[in-house]
Amino acid sequence: MSSKGKFFLEYSNTSLSKARKLRREMTEAERKLWSLLRAHRLGLHFRRQAPIGPYVVDFLCLEAKLVLELDGGQHYEKEGITKDVKRDAYLAGQGLTVLRFSNREFLTNPEGALQLIDEHIRNYRKDPS
Repeated sequence: MSSKGKFFLEYSNTSLSKARKLRREMTEAERKLWSLLRAHRLGLHFRRQAPIGPYVVDFLCLEAKLVLELDGGQHYEKEGITKDVKRDAYLAGQGLTVLRFSNREFLTNPEGALQLIDEHIRNYRKDPS
């Protein structure tokens, strides 16, 4: 069964259950990024562990059509790469841009990641097509 969320993105009930579980079990990198995104700190509203179709994305900003993913080591193995390519294609089909950072990359350089996120937001505001 599928549902539509408050923002009209379709998702499965399984994805919603998974999202709730992931919100309770965030990684260190996810907690740190969430502390930098929450409460409109970048001027936009972000949701964490948001279900979209069959997937749950780490962070979603609907206004900027932006998905942020923080990836652990499994994402850099053959199976993880294959799954991420499929997932990113699905998200792109929904009109979303995906920015990916490794957990290590983010934890060692959060300012660099925030700079890339902010750059995407500024570019989106210039051309929100």
